[in-house]
Amino acid sequence: MAGKFELKLAKNDEFHFNLLASNGQIILTSEMYKTKASAENGIASIMKNAADEARYSRLESTNGKPYFVLKAANHQIIGQSQLYESEASRDNGIESVKKNAPEAVLVDLTV
Repeated sequence: MAGKFELKLAKNDEFHFNLLASNGQIILTSEMYKTKASAENGIASIMKNAADEARYSRLESTNGKPYFVLKAANHQIIGQSQLYESEASRDNGIESVKKNAPEAVLVDLTV
């Protein structure tokens, strides 16, 4: 099974999505979008930028846990990971996004 994007509608009527690895784990989460079209553009941007190592920022949360963000060419954040227990786990998460995002299918859960 390949990775997939799950597009969802939040209770506040905004759209967001998760990128799931082939094992079903969430590996990247989007921001909230006002329109479905904007969220779909965000998915397209992740698919386009996921393979580019330079688009990733490796960060540390205030509680010291590593995580990463994926940025578009304009330097805007287009996805953020969960918090990880180690830098190695975070780096594995990045590799999973690189592997899964470009070919991921879109599952529209808003309909």
